[in-house]
Amino acid sequence: MPLPKYHQIYLVLREQLHEGRFAEGLPGELALMAQFNVARVTVRRALEQLSSEGLIARNPGRRTRALPPVLAGEANNGNSMERANLRGLLENLVTMGLHTSVKVIEVATITASTQVAEALQLQLGDPVQKAVRVRSTKEGPLSHITTYVPDTIARRFGRRELSKKPILVLLEESGVKVGRAHQTISARLADSLIAQHLDVSVGSALLAVRRLIYDEDERPVQWLHGLYRPDRYTYEMQLSRVGGIDAKVWVSKDVSAKFN
Repeated sequence: MPLPKYHQIYLVLREQLHEGRFAEGLPGELALMAQFNVARVTVRRALEQLSSEGLIARNPGRRTRALPPVLAGEANNGNSMERANLRGLLENLVTMGLHTSVKVIEVATITASTQVAEALQLQLGDPVQKAVRVRSTKEGPLSHITTYVPDTIARRFGRRELSKKPILVLLEESGVKVGRAHQTISARLADSLIAQHLDVSVGSALLAVRRLIYDEDERPVQWLHGLYRPDRYTYEMQLSRVGGIDAKVWVSKDVSAKFN
């Protein structure tokens, strides 16, 4: 049974709020109605759900504004989020990068938002490189990738280099010794912009990956937001139990990402 339209809009806006995309305030109701092609009552119901969860503040006569998200559980809950096995993961990512084509949508130096600064352990407003790319196979678009890299590292490469090499290769060529990654995988619905880039319908289910890369000195060097078409991308991992027969803890031994 498909999700109600208001709930699809709520999910899209919630994800965008968590990404810090509405620092200047959310679009107005008329703009959201046009974006999602729905009636005002549908938009209002989605906004009411966001407001009830403390994600936005709605004041009559004023622009709806985003409230600071709660990041502590996402950042510190080590028991529920396993660290990715770098040996298999990064090699696989580089291999995938070499066997797909890439279109660079945007490369710009921006000031770090609250979320970006916390992830990369920077000061609010520090310069970072934001790069947006779409990777494709011969069948069509595969992924929409947004990366944030501290300016002290990213100043060594730009649009031309990003169009030719995987960013992990560029990081290593810039002198970064990659150490580990922390990754989360969830689901997200495509908004109008992502739907256009990935050639899917608005509201389509996508595989959402967030990956924070550290160097060998435990300094964050890249924060990635990836959206993948599930019909063209498969993520696999092998798990093994730690401890005795009654153990309930599992660890990843191998990770692989496959594109169709």
